[in-house]
Amino acid sequence: MKKTLSFAAIHFSIAFTVAYVLTGDIIIGSLIAMTEPTVNTGAFYLHEKLWQLSRQARPAVKTASFAVIHFNVAFLVGYLISGDWLVGGALALVEPSINTLAYFFHEKVWQRRHAVKPAPLHLGHHH
Repeated sequence: MKKTLSFAAIHFSIAFTVAYVLTGDIIIGSLIAMTEPTVNTGAFYLHEKLWQLSRQARPAVKTASFAVIHFNVAFLVGYLISGDWLVGGALALVEPSINTLAYFFHEKVWQRRHAVKPAPLHLGHHH
């Protein structure tokens, strides 16, 4: 759950910035920024659970699979809240693209931090 929450914080920040820049409206931008990452955080959690079944979760393949989900969610949320196909389309292209890059680096950092390290080898003499 810590991994999901850490990515959620990144996602909310990116979503707000992109939604506000696209709409110029702080209310609509905020609604999109609160809704889109919330839906995607749930999708992210389920995505992680499914990928845990794989022994070889390569970051690039895992990133691509989440990107497909993310693009679809971004479009639907952007369109439904703004009522504008252009905002939905632009949000679907820009926000997930930035978040996909963020996700890739988040995944790499997370894997490094939680990698199983072999036990140290003791070659010294006992006195």
